[in-house]
Amino acid sequence: MEGAGIVIVTYNSGAEIGPCLAAALATGAEVVVIDNASGDGTVDEVRHSGANVIANQANRGFAAAVNQGIRALGADRILLLNPDAVLQTGIEALCAACGIPGVGAVGGKLVDSNRAVQAGFNVRRLPTPAALAFEVLLINRLWPGNPVNRHYRCYDFGLDKAARVEQPAGAFLMFRREVWERLGGFDEQFCPIWFEDVDFCKRLQDYGYCSYYEPAAVATHGGGHSIRKILLEKREIYWYGSLLKYCFKHFTWGRTRLLCLAVIVGSLLRMIVGIVVQRSFKPVGIHGRVVLLAGRYLLFGPEKMGASSFS
Repeated sequence: MEGAGIVIVTYNSGAEIGPCLAAALATGAEVVVIDNASGDGTVDEVRHSGANVIANQANRGFAAAVNQGIRALGADRILLLNPDAVLQTGIEALCAACGIPGVGAVGGKLVDSNRAVQAGFNVRRLPTPAALAFEVLLINRLWPGNPVNRHYRCYDFGLDKAARVEQPAGAFLMFRREVWERLGGFDEQFCPIWFEDVDFCKRLQDYGYCSYYEPAAVATHGGGHSIRKILLEKREIYWYGSLLKYCFKHFTWGRTRLLCLAVIVGSLLRMIVGIVVQRSFKPVGIHGRVVLLAGRYLLFGPEKMGASSFS
């Protein structure tokens, strides 16, 4: 499609990328794949399809790869598409919604393999301190239907109608190049993964744009294929590290400190439950690192953390 480009970031996505690329290329849009040092033949799979690919020698992180892909395209409208998302429709509806005055980003409808809408993931409200506290303190796990979680995950939202929203899923998200430029791109401090799309939607709102949901554009979505290939201890550090970066960037001083404490308490609870259930002290190593990370954020803030916070 003229004026539209598609950016796909891959990391060990060889098993998923084929159908995604075939559907993306069928739209007529320019497609570029940014590969973050996969070791499973992903790059060869992309080259075989005929799509443009930029193979990074190291994992630069999702946000940096997205920015890299956008700079490689000349299109005005950019669709960010996960490698496990397969377009079931064209992208005309997304392009049209991107032209609505005041709209900065548009998400389409994500469905699973049975064509059921992925409620709770497809559209969310921007996280509040309470929503994140409920998540890290295991409240959402024990009481998923609580009012805070229902509000955050938009379980009250009708996913069959187009509407303004706060946070469409980054797995299937279109935005205009001028908006991306005005925001300074995706924030690469969220490295290697998580919360970069949440931060992008939050900054959209801060700049006076709104996000939009357009169910006429549909893609099937597997979910979490690359994440499952990351060791659990690294996943925990990445997720909590990005969560804390988001908190310090967008919440007040007092609320960020309370969330640090919530992360510490929640991680200690997970550690205790893990020891009992697994009959092993392995959870001490996994959740203990998160406790130390949150403690350092509590004492020093993000300024003195540096890249080592994810090591």
